[in-house]
Amino acid sequence: MSNPLPIEREDKMQTNCIIHADSRVALAELEPETVDLVVTDPPYLVNYKDRDGRKVANDANPEGVLPVFEQVARVLKPNSYALCFAGWSALPMFSQGWNDAGLRIVGQIIWHKAYASRRGYTQYRHETLYVLAKGNPARPAKPLPSVMDWVYSGNRSHPTEKAVEVIAPLIRCFSKEGDLICDPFAGSGSTLVAASLLGRRYLGFELEAKHCRSARARLAGVERYLTAKVAA
Repeated sequence: MSNPLPIEREDKMQTNCIIHADSRVALAELEPETVDLVVTDPPYLVNYKDRDGRKVANDANPEGVLPVFEQVARVLKPNSYALCFAGWSALPMFSQGWNDAGLRIVGQIIWHKAYASRRGYTQYRHETLYVLAKGNPARPAKPLPSVMDWVYSGNRSHPTEKAVEVIAPLIRCFSKEGDLICDPFAGSGSTLVAASLLGRRYLGFELEAKHCRSARARLAGVERYLTAKVAA
């Protein structure tokens, strides 16, 4: 893995891009209170390895993940939301990190899987996202169900890739067209793809260069699709 560099001065306010950077550093370079919504899927801090042996950077390093939320809270506009996937096994650490950053849990969404992604004391058949509030944001006009059906991405570009079909309803519910959506753990870019398709601006940060390349390729495809759609 190549070493990411801090973002350059000219990138500070750039949008509609994914930047190869450590989000602990990169977010600190942004102006405060400039982001409308954060949607992110950080490492679950479980040292995960998929059946092909692929791993996730910082998945066994809380110090590489939890301090990011202090910066998340700083760059979010007043009275706004952060939507964060997390697993149950490290939830106490995440909860403390969110609380220390000034983000409180105000909701939870669970996706039911038709298959077991893992078997231990139980069959693991769900994914969970926590709705975090900075301040006192307005409630969504049309709240999402707290339980929905999972859409499997195939994990083609990333070992824990979320499907755009899972992310898009979140962005549609908690933001409006033209808003800036930020993902500090962008992976292969599903959040950014969903934001672009829904007419939102986006800004992503990703620690691993290979995933940045995948995300940029996906976003270029979205741009071609949207351009062709307008021209049609």
